[in-house]
Amino acid sequence: MSRLLVVEDDPDIALALRLLLTRAGHQVAHAKDGRAGLRDAYTERPELVILDIGLPGMDGWQVLERLRDVSDVPVLLLTAHGQESDKVRGLRGGADDYLTKPFTNAELVARVEALLRRAAGAASWADEVYDDGVLRIDPAARRTYVDGEEVRLTPTEFRLLNVLVRHVGAVLSPNQLLAQAWDDPTGIGPERVKFAVLRLRRKLGWTDPDASPIESVRGFGYRYRRPAMDRAAE
Repeated sequence: MSRLLVVEDDPDIALALRLLLTRAGHQVAHAKDGRAGLRDAYTERPELVILDIGLPGMDGWQVLERLRDVSDVPVLLLTAHGQESDKVRGLRGGADDYLTKPFTNAELVARVEALLRRAAGAASWADEVYDDGVLRIDPAARRTYVDGEEVRLTPTEFRLLNVLVRHVGAVLSPNQLLAQAWDDPTGIGPERVKFAVLRLRRKLGWTDPDASPIESVRGFGYRYRRPAMDRAAE
């Protein structure tokens, strides 16, 4: 039984979500505003947070930002508007998925279960430590280091980086990365990969695309180039 936290101010929607997800076999807690949601996320340590954007007071964007400062718990955003700008903002802010209201019960349950599988799958990667002298990844401990300094990544970011380095030198298309790092059965578009790569580069301190070991190959996808190999060739 997975522990879920629903942060939703509409009591009717909150009740419907709680009943639906409880029937699906999950333990569901509810917070009616952003501050209560943050407090419950810290104290209850849920395995997934379902977060409404249109909260009173502290809105969902603020909650997501503060949550990402201290936690890598998967977050599913709920928005009443299907605007592209909201989706882009959510992905850039570190959300793992989003749903536009109204949505079907089946779609919500499918998204929740996919996110839970991804989070659990992070622990099932090969235990072999990757270390190229600049980047070190410890899959068993789920820790990442750049030049000896630890970098906190979300589960999605960790899986994305792990996929890239396990295929070092190979160009992987956005669809290949979606299939391997997201395991998303709902057909979310490849733009998700672009924003995730941007966030990952920023966290790892590789903001210069020309110097970043995570290279964009125009028209094809992305690849990881081992920094030690590049230095040796120079």
